[in-house]
Amino acid sequence: MIRHLAKIFIKDYENVEDKTVRERYGILGGVLGIICNLFLFGLKLTIGLMMKSVAIMSDAFNNLSDMGSCFVAIIGARLSNLVPDREHPFGHGRFEYISSLIVSFIIMLVGFELLKTSADKVIHPEEMAFSVPLICILAASVLVKLWMFSYYSYIAKMISSSVMKATARDSLNDVISTSAVIAATVIGHFLPFSIDGIIGLLVAGFIIYGGFGMAKETIDLLLGGPPSPELVEKLRELIMSGDEITGVHDLMVHDYGPGRVFASAHAEVPDNVDIVAAHETIDAVEKKIFHETGVLMVIHMDPVCVNCERTNELKSMVQGIVKEYDPEYSIHDFRVTDGENNINLIFDLVLKGKFTQQEKDKAAAYVSQAVKTADSRCQCVITVDVDFT
Repeated sequence: MIRHLAKIFIKDYENVEDKTVRERYGILGGVLGIICNLFLFGLKLTIGLMMKSVAIMSDAFNNLSDMGSCFVAIIGARLSNLVPDREHPFGHGRFEYISSLIVSFIIMLVGFELLKTSADKVIHPEEMAFSVPLICILAASVLVKLWMFSYYSYIAKMISSSVMKATARDSLNDVISTSAVIAATVIGHFLPFSIDGIIGLLVAGFIIYGGFGMAKETIDLLLGGPPSPELVEKLRELIMSGDEITGVHDLMVHDYGPGRVFASAHAEVPDNVDIVAAHETIDAVEKKIFHETGVLMVIHMDPVCVNCERTNELKSMVQGIVKEYDPEYSIHDFRVTDGENNINLIFDLVLKGKFTQQEKDKAAAYVSQAVKTADSRCQCVITVDVDFT
């Protein structure tokens, strides 16, 4: 059904790379969310008041917060599509992440309000007016949320939207919480004491937990988390497809919002290759990456010695020592300043993970000493590097 609606309301709906199409998908998802959540809020609030159930009313106000989230999603979709300007040369794509953060705060705020209401109901319990027809109507509302989860997930996948993904997850949370409320209401009818307030507390806690998880994920995006392994592998593969490129390192990816990803890397090329030809190869690779992934890539060229048997032997020795220390460590930019009694080995030592300066110094000292033990003439000049992927 959502695909049919997209055909009706979104011109050129399959061209999801177009920023205007992305914006219209976001607005469509938001408008549908407002309509559905407004309907569910009115329905559940009415049932909650008629049955005097704080758990059902809590679930109703959860839908009201979802409606507010949809307004935020629409605004975020519109603002994120603003063209770059002097103050924001990389565009406004992160407005979408900010929208996700606001949505998560709204969810947590509603959760805390429901927590207070439910706690009061636990302290001052009231007898519920149980009604089978109203319970059946409430159960039917779960189907609406399942459909909303389905179409939010579809839009999130189509346009790679963190807001839609977060809203889809929230809809699934609503399915779980509403189902729990229905089950508890039915069970509570046959118990000699009221569990309505307790269920309200559980629902409120579930809402708060979901909002916190959404906020954490969005904050990671705003702070600059690592790129996905799939994107890293794809970028490495495309860079290595270039003629004469023998290695890649120092890959960094900067996410300024969906469709606004920038990256840089160092590509190793033989030091005896024609520099103009190498430059043409790198230009071609940068264009290929943008065409296939939409990532604006800048590649720095690193000349390395690849045909010197002695250099390769020394490099293999150092690589073996590094792997012995930690199999996930690596080296790059290996160069040799040769002499009869003194050989300088210059390279970058790449560590993976989070390290203190003391741990970095320890790793470099170990490698230097191990190389010295293997060949007393060798002196290591090490730059400790960190893998940003």
